[in-house]
Amino acid sequence: MKITILETGRAPGRLSERYPLYPDMFRSLLSGADGGLTFETVALVDGAALPDPAGIEAAIITGSPKGVYDTTPWMDPLRDFVRGAHAAKTPLIGVCFGHQIVADALGGEVRRSPKGWGVGRHTYDILGRRPWMADAGKRFSLAVSHQDQVITPPDGAVTLASSAHTDHAMLAYDNAPIISVQGHPEFTDGFVSALYSARRGVSLTDEMADAAIESLATPEDNAMVADWIARFLRSARA
Repeated sequence: MKITILETGRAPGRLSERYPLYPDMFRSLLSGADGGLTFETVALVDGAALPDPAGIEAAIITGSPKGVYDTTPWMDPLRDFVRGAHAAKTPLIGVCFGHQIVADALGGEVRRSPKGWGVGRHTYDILGRRPWMADAGKRFSLAVSHQDQVITPPDGAVTLASSAHTDHAMLAYDNAPIISVQGHPEFTDGFVSALYSARRGVSLTDEMADAAIESLATPEDNAMVADWIARFLRSARA
């Protein structure tokens, strides 16, 4: 199966030079879960045109510094892409901003959370299960970096995981092969620690950055979530 990665953002400053770009992070993550997957990147951040969602096998929407309320040349076309993928039953995965734009495009509410920045390792309680969630226990942990949240999921979306900070941290859509997650299974601890450090004194206080980095001592479940995504993709195309 070929996965079309829609690149909607890049790490700030020189982090994009020091670390892999987001599509490369997803390649590394998902190749470890399923060696049969192949990938192509559509760099919306560079002005690339979106493909016809009915003409591809599956897609992932990456994280982004942009919010769904921002004006960019690709924001409304991306909403149309999401709706087209939903109608065509094309498997679709959203991560962080991707999680939010899918919900927004399909009629949910997304906005900046009054709870403030979500940073560090967040642990989510699993509220619901699907057959592709192999080895799922009661909770899972991922690194996060977000101000915005899905406040109200759209019709057809089921909340599979939540935390005290994020009510709708993982969604599955019962009316289409779509799943999304607020956390970042593709982020390594080295990268996310550098990201928090880069935001120190900009969007994060010293105390927030220190606490976020210290929280990375909690083990991550990146590989398990990658396996969920791979199993979901295989089941969606079965």
